[in-house]
Amino acid sequence: MTSPAQRVVLVTGPSGAGRATAINALEDLGYEAIDNMPLSLIPRLLDGPAPDRPLALGLDVRNRDFSVGGLLDLHRRLSGDAMLALELLYLDCTLDVLVRRYSETRRRHPLTPDAAPAEGIARERALLEPVRAVSDVLVDTTAFSPHDLRAVLRGQFALDSGRELAVTVGSFSYKRGVPQGADTVFDCRFLSNPHWNPDLRPLTGLDAPVAAHVTDDARYPVFESKVVDLMTFLLPAYREEGKAHFEVAFGCTGGRHRSVAAAERTARALAEAGWQVSIRHRELDLRGSAVPPEPPVTDRAEQTGDFGT
Repeated sequence: MTSPAQRVVLVTGPSGAGRATAINALEDLGYEAIDNMPLSLIPRLLDGPAPDRPLALGLDVRNRDFSVGGLLDLHRRLSGDAMLALELLYLDCTLDVLVRRYSETRRRHPLTPDAAPAEGIARERALLEPVRAVSDVLVDTTAFSPHDLRAVLRGQFALDSGRELAVTVGSFSYKRGVPQGADTVFDCRFLSNPHWNPDLRPLTGLDAPVAAHVTDDARYPVFESKVVDLMTFLLPAYREEGKAHFEVAFGCTGGRHRSVAAAERTARALAEAGWQVSIRHRELDLRGSAVPPEPPVTDRAEQTGDFGT
């Protein structure tokens, strides 16, 4: 009997884009995670006894013998090995957000330790462009919180296809774009907007008066019924196909009122139907207005909502 190929995920991208968060997330998913491993040691690691679980290897410019040419050559050689199931995960982020993350952490950039981080960030993004071009999985973390990145990686790299399908129901603002990784998106902007009520404007969809305003719209009960009916039809089919994670996203203009109320009610209905459901309100999480749905963590970057570098 032929042995299954060893799964190996190479994790890279510009400093500050979330590599450390991704490595921790993959380790939580059951991968053996090693960060900042020298490129020259990776073939020797893979030539040794096969580990009993997949590998996640973090690579960036701080690696002792890192070079773009070396990484491209390693990717090319490992991709041709029939005994390996290799994936190159590239985490990207816009220049302005990387600069902001560095300014918040007050860290020096590894390429320009004696200059402003912006210069090093620009150099690193340009340097890594050939690696980005050959990546197997590209994730842009510009609009992500660490929780968002974990959810995307859970959907992409979960190991146990026989595990119960995990469902994430979330809300978002169209001003900041549709969440990357969402499987199904519903637009709530047709509903009556609480924003125009001065008493409701400071509140969110988590507050009863806002939820009542949204659900009092004559169109809302039909909308919710059709959404829940569609989800209860689709989710068993995705589970049978081996999908480990499914994300449903509700959007509105500001991501604070209508989408939040709709996501809360839909999540409750799916949970009552027996599905494993978590809730994530992107805009509220970013503003610190909602308690993160995941258990408390000890990693500082998770606690502060910062990816670190």
